[in-house]
Amino acid sequence: MRFLGLDLGTKTLGIAISDKTNLVATPYKTIRFLEEQYETVIEELAHIVTEKQITDFVLGLPKNMDNSCGFATERSKQFEKILANHFALPIHLVDERLSSKEAENILISTDMKRKKRKKVVDNVAAAIILDTYLEERRIQNGRLEK
Repeated sequence: MRFLGLDLGTKTLGIAISDKTNLVATPYKTIRFLEEQYETVIEELAHIVTEKQITDFVLGLPKNMDNSCGFATERSKQFEKILANHFALPIHLVDERLSSKEAENILISTDMKRKKRKKVVDNVAAAIILDTYLEERRIQNGRLEK
């Protein structure tokens, strides 16, 4: 199994990939597209899925802080349907509250300049989403080791 973490924005899709042991989530790339033109990323995702032998998607589900669902949640659910229509792979939804903020803080702590941070924050957020899923999976499987 190999997982692809996805952080969907209105104009970007951050992508992270798990290693073959599913212990490490690594930022991979960011795909940019015209606002809300989600279908345009499918061809590039298909290439990644084939090249990296991806078996599952892990898609961030951005809930509000009070656990309610808003526009961003609906956007992710719409994208989930697009993925399901194009790929015969399982799609796991992961609560991604504050993942982008956490990614931003990590990049700031490395003294990365704002311009550079803007280019990589989405794929770092995708790695945080994927890491959250992998950790939950390890716990569910009774393997607490990292």
